[in-house]
Amino acid sequence: MQTLAAIFRDGGLFMYFILAALVIGIAIIIERTYMFIHKYRIDARALWEKVSKYIKQGEIEKARILCEDARAPIMKILHTGISSAHETEREIQKAVDEVCMDLIPQVDKRIFYLLTLANCATLFGLLGTIHGLIQAFSAVAHADPSQKASLLAAGISIALYNTAFGIGVAVFFLIMYAVLQSRATRVVDEIDSFSVKVINLLSRRKGGEQA
Repeated sequence: MQTLAAIFRDGGLFMYFILAALVIGIAIIIERTYMFIHKYRIDARALWEKVSKYIKQGEIEKARILCEDARAPIMKILHTGISSAHETEREIQKAVDEVCMDLIPQVDKRIFYLLTLANCATLFGLLGTIHGLIQAFSAVAHADPSQKASLLAAGISIALYNTAFGIGVAVFFLIMYAVLQSRATRVVDEIDSFSVKVINLLSRRKGGEQA
């Protein structure tokens, strides 16, 4: 901890800006990871097998109750479609589409901020690097000869600390963005897929009843 504190002390002001970006980014990563693991994680295939079985057997209420605990987007989609099973095909689709429009932005909410924070970390690191180089060159140009070496070393340390910290934070954010965006894309794809499945299944059922 003492070494880390010394690095931040020697690195200058912009190290703290990069640290602020890191803290904000980690908060976003933790929140999104929690949502994907505890709220959006569900065995969609097993759920669909049970729901579709009930619908095909005409046990609509059982299918609706099965999706009543609407913690996952897919369950909300299925619950909405099943709750509208007595409506026309167009009304079912409108209800499901409306829920999809509300759910999809929530899935990838705040993830794109990681790209902005990665850019900010890189730029803060660059500013810190420039600040360190200016200090180093000033030492060479104006400082007392006996102090030039130490001031030059201090300026170069500021430049290198900021460069390394800024790039390291940016790389971390880019990796986590790719991971979280992949998870969000998977959830969105499942939303699209199961919205179509439930609409088609309920439409075929209504068509069979009318026949």
